[in-house]
Amino acid sequence: MLSPGDRRLIGASALLTAASGLTRYVASGRVIPFVVSALALAALAALVGRSVERLGDRLGSGATGVLQSALGNLPELFFGIFALRQGLVTVVQATLVGSILANVLLVLGVAFIAGGLRHGTQRFSAEGARLVVLLLLLAVAVLVVPTVTAHLHGGAAHHERALSDVAAVVLLAVFCLSVPASLQPAAETVPHQGPTWSLGMVMGGLLGSAIGAAAVSDWFVSSLRPALAALHISEAFAGLVIVAIAGNAVENVVGVQLALRNRMDYALSVTLQSPVQIALALTPALVLLSNVIGGAPLTLVLPTVLVAALAITTIVAVVVVVDGESTWLEGVCLVGLYAVIAAAFWWG
Repeated sequence: MLSPGDRRLIGASALLTAASGLTRYVASGRVIPFVVSALALAALAALVGRSVERLGDRLGSGATGVLQSALGNLPELFFGIFALRQGLVTVVQATLVGSILANVLLVLGVAFIAGGLRHGTQRFSAEGARLVVLLLLLAVAVLVVPTVTAHLHGGAAHHERALSDVAAVVLLAVFCLSVPASLQPAAETVPHQGPTWSLGMVMGGLLGSAIGAAAVSDWFVSSLRPALAALHISEAFAGLVIVAIAGNAVENVVGVQLALRNRMDYALSVTLQSPVQIALALTPALVLLSNVIGGAPLTLVLPTVLVAALAITTIVAVVVVVDGESTWLEGVCLVGLYAVIAAAFWWG
């Protein structure tokens, strides 16, 4: 059974996907196809999140959080594949890093602000949060090694692809080993509210979203360069901010809603699971796939400023969650840092 909100989301996703295809093949300027495709990606990501949420009663809170983050990153996976095939390595690197920054700084910051203004100081399981940020810290450390090696002209400096492949395999192995711990039920669960979807409806929503995300990602990539030229936006800023935010629509909405309901354990789980999966699974998967899909190869040798932004963000995340408490002022600090980092990439 579909609620009115479910019907609106499904209708908006279908309408925006159709509009994205129409603007792709009908002359409509350089900016409109880009904007419509970005909105369609965000709507499809939200539909994936809604479909997975309806599985919560069957899978339990832990498994639902992991699956929601994994499938919520589908649009970014498809975008990365099509972008690499067109040689947009800078955009892909910026998008991967931007997705981590957007979740850890922007989404978590807005959640802290919204929840803090309504409930005051909020508390969550410091142990669970520390485990998530530890995985994020490990992943970022592994991502930094190829960049440092290249800039310091070490012995592996001329073997960037080989070193990146090794790091990718290690990250994927760590991800697989971390999944069982992530599947444990959260300390605080969020009861499902509203009508229950049948298994067929859930699978139909996931399949339709996946097909739509694959098509829209192709159209979005095709419209990217003309739109950036028309709007005078750098590829780095587009990937770091625009694409990253559009691809993380699920966490953007759900994390803030949970904080407003004072469900901080679950809010942190949803918000931080996504960047962990991006660092441990999505990024290494794209590195390995770039060896076989054609187009430009993706390595883990990142621009220095991206590495610096990753390192700063991870350190801040550890400091913020270590005490098991959050305030609206901490949220302001996180959002402020995100704004400065985003501004630094406006010019490229």
